[in-house]
Amino acid sequence: MQVEDILTGTKFHDLTNWGIRASLGAIFLVHSLKKFDPSWQQWLIKMGIPPELQLPIALAELIGGMFLISGVLTRITASIFSIILLGAIFYIRWDNGFFISEGGWEWDLVMLAAVLSIIAVGPGRVSISHVVKRIPKYLQ
Repeated sequence: MQVEDILTGTKFHDLTNWGIRASLGAIFLVHSLKKFDPSWQQWLIKMGIPPELQLPIALAELIGGMFLISGVLTRITASIFSIILLGAIFYIRWDNGFFISEGGWEWDLVMLAAVLSIIAVGPGRVSISHVVKRIPKYLQ
């Protein structure tokens, strides 16, 4: 038996993978709700971001959060989230420095690391993608 089979075949691994996915999905889902508020459009304008991006960003986070929690299109969703997080780090928070207490990008970097781990590991066995065997590997 290979070591990889032992590590990836445990229930603990499955629950941990789902826990990371569900936690990130819940964070993005909750954060998306405030982005539907029209006042968030004013914040976008203040940051120099086109206000027309309010709805696409809000929907990406809402639907993507649901996808991560349920385990559907996880790698694609995590890739989109990594782009959003890179934008948050370099475009919005970079000038504030590293520390979150000063409005920095520390937390965004942690979220980016978690999203990248989801891209690497995939949806896992506690997911709709695992239950529905017909979904191609690249869409999981």
